[in-house]
Amino acid sequence: MPASTPSVVLTDCSFAWPDGSTVLDHVSAAFGRGRTGLVGANGAGKSTLVRLVTGELTPTGGRVVTSGDVDVLPQRLDTGPDDTVADLLGIRTTLEALRAVLGGDVDPGHFDRIGDDWDVESRAEAAIDALGLGLGPDGLDRRVGTLSGGEAVLVAVAGIRLRGRPIALLDEPTNNLDRRARAALLDMVDSWRGTLLLVSHDRELLEHVDETVELRDGSLTVFGGTFAAFEERLAVEQAAAERDVRAAEHTVRVERRQRIEAETKIARRARAGAKAALSMPKILANEQRKKAQETAGRLRGTHASSEADARDAVTTAEERLRTDDRITVDLPDPRLPATRRIATLTIAGRTTVVQGPERIAIVGDNGVGKTTLLERLVGTDHAREHPGAEAVAHTTRIAYLAQRRDGLEDELSVLENVRRAAPDVPPALLRNRLARFLVRGDAVDRPAVSLSGGERFRVALASLLLADPPPELLVLDEPTNDLDIDSADELVDALRAYRGALVVVSHDEAFLDRLDLTARLTLVR
Repeated sequence: MPASTPSVVLTDCSFAWPDGSTVLDHVSAAFGRGRTGLVGANGAGKSTLVRLVTGELTPTGGRVVTSGDVDVLPQRLDTGPDDTVADLLGIRTTLEALRAVLGGDVDPGHFDRIGDDWDVESRAEAAIDALGLGLGPDGLDRRVGTLSGGEAVLVAVAGIRLRGRPIALLDEPTNNLDRRARAALLDMVDSWRGTLLLVSHDRELLEHVDETVELRDGSLTVFGGTFAAFEERLAVEQAAAERDVRAAEHTVRVERRQRIEAETKIARRARAGAKAALSMPKILANEQRKKAQETAGRLRGTHASSEADARDAVTTAEERLRTDDRITVDLPDPRLPATRRIATLTIAGRTTVVQGPERIAIVGDNGVGKTTLLERLVGTDHAREHPGAEAVAHTTRIAYLAQRRDGLEDELSVLENVRRAAPDVPPALLRNRLARFLVRGDAVDRPAVSLSGGERFRVALASLLLADPPPELLVLDEPTNDLDIDSADELVDALRAYRGALVVVSHDEAFLDRLDLTARLTLVR
């Protein structure tokens, strides 16, 4: 379990975007040494919290204090075309200085950059070899662009381990990882020293944490134990809340019935009193009428108060129930004939023709070129040749969701990005469509750079689905990356109902198992 001395402390911390969207609302919490899993729905603000802890963002209220240097694996690796594995590991400057000294250059600046890290090259090579990536003798100089997404993530995590800062934040570290790479990552997590905060929707990874923290509606709640223990406790709490709602609703019905019965009695007494008053002296009749009205008023007040209290109890109980919104994904029908040839995939000399609304999965280890094959299929400008495979599309009506979700322009707003894909669609209709993806109100005017991974996926998918005419071929590269469980479920339902062709790459076996695939094609080195 995490030690009692906190490494990250949030004190009355608040953060809101310029459009008024609240991420944290006067939160006080502490993360200690050990492994903490941070969970929450897409858009809850988990990645924003990471940026607050690293200091990239400043709280709008309160403060964030860390006990040491912080290292981070962002949700999207920001690498350039000339970046190498050494850059991902964070050692390129030190490595270049070391090699310069070993080559006879005695510039004092080199020694300053090396410091005590004279063994940095051997330690880096050992870290890479331990991951089983097989990058070769010049692996540290290999371009990052030649790595798969999963290989790049694994190298970046190894770099954080290598640098050894006391606090590390990993944002969706299992994205793009195959089974072997996932096993290597889990081994690193299990042996991690210091404070490790894992932002993830990955159930398997979240079983390797000491405590689970949920970010929901601007508040943080700490649960001891793994994600499974958190879900079990949450299920018990929700079952109790449902019982309390039913009990409170029953009380409301009882109080309403008693109020109606009381009103009936009051009416009967009023009629009887009016009849008796006919035979009374007027002054006595007025006194009796006054007393009857006072009694009726008190009775009405008592029952009205009891019924109001019962309704308040229903409201209080309902506030404990979770009724989260879910995205609505309805893929347009391209009216694709079952005999229409859509694509041809050739892998290891074997050709597969994708015909009509067939669903094809391309699977294989990290680094075998699955993304490269998809880029060949959709005809991207930077698509490289694949040495053992080829893909050709027989339609131009293609919707492609890239692994990096880089189809969005970061500086443009959500609405502006979607309008690029559908320039003839009225903005009001675009806003309505985005609302079905849980992007509402002023959120559509936020710049794309501020979106979480899950939000970025929803906006990218909404852009694809607004194409006119609708796509005949949907090409998805790791579509469940960054998605919370409910959103992934909705995506599965939509893909199962889609009447166009589908080619998908994913390491998420549970996701693929639910798609009713026509075929799985395995790509090997």
